[in-house]
Amino acid sequence: MLNDDNASQPRYTIRYQPASGILSIPWAGLFSLMLLVAIGAFAGGYLVATMRTQDRDNSLSLFWEAHDILNREFYFAKPSEDDQIKAANTAAIQAVLTKFNDPYTIYLPPVEAEQVNAEIQGETGGIGASVAQNEQKELIITEVRIGWPAEIAGMKAGDVIVAVNGQNVEGKTLNDVVTQIRGKLGTEVEVTVKRAGSDEPITLSMKREQINVYAKMLDNNVAYLSLSIFSKDADQQIIAQLTPLLEKKPRALIFDLRGNPGGYLDQAVKVADVFLTAGKVASEKTSDGESTTFNADDGDIGEQIPMVVLVNGGSASASEIVAGALKDRGRAVLIGVPTFGKGSVQTIHQLSDGSQLRVTHGAWYTPNETPIQKDGQHIGLQPDVTVTIPDDPTTIKLGDDPFLDAARAYIDKTYPESLLKP
Repeated sequence: MLNDDNASQPRYTIRYQPASGILSIPWAGLFSLMLLVAIGAFAGGYLVATMRTQDRDNSLSLFWEAHDILNREFYFAKPSEDDQIKAANTAAIQAVLTKFNDPYTIYLPPVEAEQVNAEIQGETGGIGASVAQNEQKELIITEVRIGWPAEIAGMKAGDVIVAVNGQNVEGKTLNDVVTQIRGKLGTEVEVTVKRAGSDEPITLSMKREQINVYAKMLDNNVAYLSLSIFSKDADQQIIAQLTPLLEKKPRALIFDLRGNPGGYLDQAVKVADVFLTAGKVASEKTSDGESTTFNADDGDIGEQIPMVVLVNGGSASASEIVAGALKDRGRAVLIGVPTFGKGSVQTIHQLSDGSQLRVTHGAWYTPNETPIQKDGQHIGLQPDVTVTIPDDPTTIKLGDDPFLDAARAYIDKTYPESLLKP
């Protein structure tokens, strides 16, 4: 997660996935793009920019020995010296990275860094549908959200994706296809599907939109709110969608954080604050011995509504901060399966060529000082109400959701009437 109050040393705790717009099926475990990255000594345009000249013949003598032999003896056209050094930079960073044995201390080449920045800044759009991959490797649309591009274009639950922008998806992973469908806000994407009862494939054209917060009223006066990623204005999006829901005086709120991989630190605190009275949200401890406590204040619109939080193996990082705070403060019960367990904090360094270096700098804890990750091991949050799901989620009848069913059952038992003041 990033703390944008300190732009020169942003902190990031996200295990990234293409979030919001087209999602992996909510109960189908963690679906993510694992980011790989680097170490601070290799920032800059040369192999080790901070090394003294004389160190060339010491620490890197083997590299330069091989370099000189190659450039002296290679018969065919040789790459430029600049291209060789750039390749050495990347290879050296990635090689040293493996010695740190930390999946969150990572190096992002310029193109990947730009893509990830666009996602977290809210510049990437989706179509408003959920997808799962079954045992036959078919990519099945499991939900189409009303009012979003997929629904407007005519996509239906049960459609099987066969191509994206004319490219056959056979043999591709769920990750690959979701990445293809998502893209720059406002751009067009074509998704070709096969549908039961139709002899020919159907091609649907949609314009990508920002789909981060989704809100609606369910049956029996229950409000539903989902957040796909903690982008730079997630708290304002939450407030904008929550306000009209609360005007309907619902019995309770289901806050869905399934598949949410995290995002900005300040947004995790602000979103938690929407539902919490004054008090602790989380604490952070860093490698330099510093400890910081993040607090909520009073007077926010969501402090009275009874609520439950849906979580799964894809709920990570900032999602776990919010869920952990609501659980520890007695504000909500967690319903679902254990969360991912991403409790470390990364510092982001923007390198001179547009690449990024992200270094694990600390860890965060829930209000009760519960660690989410310890000694590199993922612990996660345990739900108060565990949902049992089949190994193959596509066997669940389309339109059914065991997580929502469990949440509704809990609400019916615990909050039979609205507790909100008229």
